[in-house]
Amino acid sequence: MALSAEQKTQLVQTHRRHDQDTGSAEVQIAILTTRITQLTEHLKNHKKDHSSRRGLLKMVGKRSALLKFLARHDRERYLNVIGKLGLRK
Repeated sequence: MALSAEQKTQLVQTHRRHDQDTGSAEVQIAILTTRITQLTEHLKNHKKDHSSRRGLLKMVGKRSALLKFLARHDRERYLNVIGKLGLRK
């Protein structure tokens, strides 16, 4: 279920703001979105896996908080991220 090193590196390279960036809000949101998608697929097959469901809810909350932070501080970056990842409307 975890992201492989290659997948994570690809996400960082796609969403980073500058060459040394590995932890900006955009990168964190992209990684969380990928993990949420994978875990959602897992839970479709394993409906009674409540510990994974709890982890999913924590990840969704963390992504939501990061998106709220971006929306408050830099609206342009927020709109760019949700457009790239296909989130919201």
